[in-house]
Amino acid sequence: MNEKKYKSLKEFYPFYLSEHQNLTSRILHFIGTGLVILCLIAAVLFHNWQFFIAIPFIGYGFAWVGHFFFEKNKPATFQYPGYSLASDFMLFWDLLSGNQPFKVK
Repeated sequence: MNEKKYKSLKEFYPFYLSEHQNLTSRILHFIGTGLVILCLIAAVLFHNWQFFIAIPFIGYGFAWVGHFFFEKNKPATFQYPGYSLASDFMLFWDLLSGNQPFKVK
């Protein structure tokens, strides 16, 4: 993993994108983050705490499959949990709005 210490999300995000260049990995991240958002909405709408319990399993499950099996790298979550989580949502929005291509590599 990159040994650089990032001091801001703006500085971290390009590194995050470099760790997510595989098409399948990006799709898995997109699906996982989308399902996390749906779980949050469902938890509020249905007043059901079980949706909150599912969030880390769904979000990290999809992302880690993308990293370990397709990117062949270690998720940035282990070293930069806050920046990584924020970047997941930034990538989701960028992909949804067309600001990032699904396929980079």
